[in-house]
Amino acid sequence: MPQRDVLVVLYDGVQSLDVTGPVEVFDGAGRCRPGDGGYAVRTVSPGGGPVRTGSGLTLVPDGDLEDARPGPDTTLLVPGGRYTGDFDPRITDWLRAHGGRAGRLVSVCTGGLLLAEAGLLDGRRAATHWSVCERMARDYPRVTVEPDPIYVRDGHVATSAGVTAGIDLALALVEEDLGRDVALLIARHLVVFLRRPGNQAQFSAQLAAQTARREPLREVQHWISQHPGGDLSVEALAARAALSPRHFARAFQAETGVTPGRYVERVRVEHARRMLEESGEGVARISRECGYGTPEALRRAFVRTLGQSPTEYRRRFGPPAV
Repeated sequence: MPQRDVLVVLYDGVQSLDVTGPVEVFDGAGRCRPGDGGYAVRTVSPGGGPVRTGSGLTLVPDGDLEDARPGPDTTLLVPGGRYTGDFDPRITDWLRAHGGRAGRLVSVCTGGLLLAEAGLLDGRRAATHWSVCERMARDYPRVTVEPDPIYVRDGHVATSAGVTAGIDLALALVEEDLGRDVALLIARHLVVFLRRPGNQAQFSAQLAAQTARREPLREVQHWISQHPGGDLSVEALAARAALSPRHFARAFQAETGVTPGRYVERVRVEHARRMLEESGEGVARISRECGYGTPEALRRAFVRTLGQSPTEYRRRFGPPAV
């Protein structure tokens, strides 16, 4: 079978892992399925000269961006880099002229800003690194920015969040092209998950909230994450921190940025999501283990947090045997 074309745009200041992560995934497909053709990866830069990544590595491209012409069989990948508030017009002008001709348009991290600047995300949903989500939403009002998912697919356009999310997205594209078995072999070779679901949050519940400054409150945060099915009422948590319930609730919100109840729900939903993704346990048991007691209570939490029921979530992201 013919190779699938992947065209990667390089530039000074590019994030090295945004480039090498997806490239390693696409290259791995050729090793896993040598008779299938795999992917032909080609890198280009403005002027065709070497580029220096944000971390100081030098990458030597295969050719000049101006000579590149993506076609309907091309996956055009735009990695991210350090955003300083302006763009290289050679890249944005080229994207405006030729980006729309690519069969699949992909960005990693802040590479989504380059696509947005070129008008290629107008009217679409998009993800990018959490640190520039507000800026993208403000500067490009025609783009619907989704700050939580690690990647978003909207038609032939796929955008991902920061750095390692590009690997997740590349694995999802390989799975789409060559099947789950090939993607699994590549993931095992790279020692990563087969793929995190695209709508998985960029942060875990613990990372999304601030870490408390005081040791008793930090210990409570750790206790919550280790015991999602336990008694996590304000009274019980306050007793563990040796504070009154009222004082504990005020201090916890002041130091973490969320109320104790909201933090507990995030942890419990996150734990339930992992069980739905990775195990064949029934929803009733998952509800009990995550502290919800009943499937209906878990369903309400999922609908409130994720906009879908646990059953729908498992259907989309659960193991194939389920």
